[in-house]
Amino acid sequence: MKLDGVGLFVDDMGKMIRFYRDVLGFEIKESEDAVNVYLIKDGTLFMLYERKNFEGMTNRKYEYIKGFNGHFEIALYVDTFEEVDQRYKEVIEKGAVSVLEPTTESWGQRTCYISDPEGNLIEIGSFNKPFDR
Repeated sequence: MKLDGVGLFVDDMGKMIRFYRDVLGFEIKESEDAVNVYLIKDGTLFMLYERKNFEGMTNRKYEYIKGFNGHFEIALYVDTFEEVDQRYKEVIEKGAVSVLEPTTESWGQRTCYISDPEGNLIEIGSFNKPFDR
């Protein structure tokens, strides 16, 4: 099996599309009333699924944590420490919620955390060099 992508189940599709498009700069072509959004971000498939649509498809009811949740994070990489600070400032000014201000960790990474409107954690980090897989 090969990892194909990552998906988020969302309650308010319009709000989440506006956040990922307008705050984080993801290229989203679907309208705000879409029930599923599929996009490629830096070579990775990223999906937003409307919760009630998914529940209807699977004929099941699921429970969702409200507020900040620590089940996973979405990690975004930038090339420099300065860019961590710059991107953090930009997304906060556009309405992202701060979870952790930019901090240089003991392992050599500068990192910060924000959350999307439904409480999913997003890290913006750097090891002060271009990304290398």
